[in-house]
Amino acid sequence: MILANAFCLFFFLDETLRSLASPSSPQGPELHGWRPPVDCVRANELCAAESNCSSRYRTLRQCLAGRDRNTMLANKECQAALEVLQESPLYDCRCKRGMKKELQCLQIYWSIHLGLTEGEEFYEASPYEPVTARLSDIFRLASIFSGTGADPAVSTKSNHCLDAAKACNLNDNCKKLRSSYISICNREISPTERCNRRKCHKALRQFFDRVPSEYTYRMLFCSCQDQACAERRRQTILPSCSYEDKEKPNCLDLRSLCRTDHLCRSRLADFHANCRASYQTLTSCPTDNYQACLGSYAGMIGFDITPNYVDSSPTGIVVSPGAAVGSGNMEEECEKFLKDFTENPCLRNAIQAFGNGTDVNLSPKSPPFQATQAPRVDKTPSLPDDLSDSTSLGTSVISTCTSVQDQGLKANNSKELSMCFTEVSEGQSGGGCRG
Repeated sequence: MILANAFCLFFFLDETLRSLASPSSPQGPELHGWRPPVDCVRANELCAAESNCSSRYRTLRQCLAGRDRNTMLANKECQAALEVLQESPLYDCRCKRGMKKELQCLQIYWSIHLGLTEGEEFYEASPYEPVTARLSDIFRLASIFSGTGADPAVSTKSNHCLDAAKACNLNDNCKKLRSSYISICNREISPTERCNRRKCHKALRQFFDRVPSEYTYRMLFCSCQDQACAERRRQTILPSCSYEDKEKPNCLDLRSLCRTDHLCRSRLADFHANCRASYQTLTSCPTDNYQACLGSYAGMIGFDITPNYVDSSPTGIVVSPGAAVGSGNMEEECEKFLKDFTENPCLRNAIQAFGNGTDVNLSPKSPPFQATQAPRVDKTPSLPDDLSDSTSLGTSVISTCTSVQDQGLKANNSKELSMCFTEVSEGQSGGGCRG
């Protein structure tokens, strides 16, 4: 009798745990035995193996081809296809940044979600899986690479952006891809065309997508005490080719252009998802995740919407796409779009926190302003002893760099000064850094 009662108890507990582990009314991918998470390439394979799903997906693709959304929704067959697909693995599928079939995955995602949305939303849902990693490990590795983390006195006098460039040159992959984009972005096409922007953007995307973030973040978000360091930081992406235009496009035109490309659209949506200011969190970032925000920001580099520092101010961190506000009925929306970059406390806090080496600490003992504290600026900032970590620059470039050191940095767009800050290092050895 005792054994029988014990068996019944265990059976009851088992059934209770099962009911808690699985929802009472499965929705979306839970139907047909599919469970999230699943990337969109895999979701497409699962849909193709199920006749009802595959036929409705083909119908939806035909509905979207050459039709606007209102026309598509007026068609009952198209509506029926959408309703079925909302209960398929395709509806909740996501993609991973840098996955082998990333573009194919994103094309599948948008083929579904462009039919489900109005297409004119200010913020779109990100097609990427949420970032759960934090910055702690990257802070630790950055400190090891630079060798300055242990001594605050040395750290405050260092040019962290120069240290970041030297660290990159000591890593074969980082050095190779950095040298590649520097060479491409500095290659003048004609007297009227300073570079091939399309090729420059592609090379920049490869650098930020293929090089580990402990190198790329240090170059892009390094903290600065003087103008020379900040100009090096601004020149990280060679703005004269990748970012600057004689006439800035209207910001909404720039956003619309980005949304015609699945990859650019996805990176912009991911930036809004991870960097959009939240006033219910300690850091102003969604889920207090600096890693997600900085990764999303870096993911937009190499497109027409590429953001960058607006000037070479050491501590006044302001970033923006190379766009103008314009005028007309959409001026307010345009300003709102730009403010997500120029007046975004989440993004600013994330950049400052990484530059200061301070990860998010949600402990009540920590002051809430710690993450937003800007680095101190000396009253009489001095230029570093050596602005270039390359020994292979031509004589004219070396003289330009020397002149900049002697006379103080004056921002301009000359090719020589650009090379001074980016060290065109093709052919140099890994040990060719001068400290």
